Parts: sequence; structure tokens; C-alpha cells
Amino acid sequence: MHVPLFPLNSIVLPRGRIPLQLFEPRYIDMLTRCLKEDRGFVVVLLRDGEETSPVARFYDIGTYVRIIDFQQLQNGLLGITVEGEAKVSVVRSWQQDDGLNVGDVECLLEEARSELPDRYGELSSVLQALFRHPVIRDLAMEVDYGDAREVGWRLTELLPLDKQEKQRLVELQDPLERLNRLQGLLEALEEG
Repeated sequence: MHVPLFPLNSIVLPRGRIPLQLFEPRYIDMLTRCLKEDRGFVVVLLRDGEETSPVARFYDIGTYVRIIDFQQLQNGLLGITVEGEAKVSVVRSWQQDDGLNVGDVECLLEEARSELPDRYGELSSVLQALFRHPVIRDLAMEVDYGDAREVGWRLTELLPLDKQEKQRLVELQDPLERLNRLQGLLEALEEG
């Protein structure tokens, strides 16, 4: 699959949502093409640099997203909300003349659904508390708090973790391994 790549300092995973503000011509053009062709793009986490940098280094595992809403924001910028569909691997990437990163991507195997084990009940409670925040509530995401994948995905998106740690969690394909790692990270956050 040949798609536009959108390097960000944040992540989104399958069934997750993230609001974005677009102002650079390369991304306004990308949005127009995506809407016209009814297709999405891939959000990848920046390795280093800024989101507005002309040249970006990014990780090669990201998430294919689709635009589910867009509107003109009060600050005059274009606001969109995207929803993650599938984790992908960027096989090859390059930059077009207009500065837009594009690449060939392959979908990763979908993680198997598994019930949330009782020992991770605290993680589900933390996620429910995060979902009471107005900004997150406004995204109107639905979460199955009994699904280990969804609890792990949403916590990976929402917890204040450093970028490298978030990327390691994104790259895991085992929901229970992700929850185990998140449990350790949460304990470290509480101690710190």
C-alpha cells in the first residue's frame, strides 16, 4: 500500500482517535487528496526533530488512520480528527517535492483479542479515570474495558510516557505483554 506519512510527536493505535491541526500546505493537500480518494494516511512517531521540520526522522511502525471529522478551528487552522485502523510497517519511504513524506507500508497482523486478566484491573480503572477528562471525552471513543488490547492501546496513547517507551509499546504484538509493561511503568510513575 502506497500512502502519505504524517510524522508526529504523538501516537494513535487501532480504534483510537487523535485531533490534529493542519496548516502546512503539504498536509492541507494531503487532506484534500485523502478525502477525495476516500483513503487514509499513516501516523508515525518522530524519532527526533519537530513536527514542522522539513526533514523528519521517524519510526517505521505506525498506524493507518482515516479522517472521521474536520472543521475550521477558531484560530483559523483546519482541525481534523482521525481514527486508527491498523498497525503498519513502513517498508520504504521518501519525500516528495512538496515536502510530504510518503511510503510503501504493509499491515501488521491484527493483535488477538483477549480478556483483561484480573491482575490488570487497576489499569482498567486508570483508563476509566482518564476517559472522564473533557478533552478525551470529546473524542467520543468507545472502549471495551474488558479487552486487553483496547486497554493497552488507550493507555499507551494517553499516559505521559517518553516517546521511545511509547514506541516500544506500539511495536509489541502481544496485548498481555503490553499490559505487563504498562503496569510496571505506572508503578514507576506513581513512585516518581
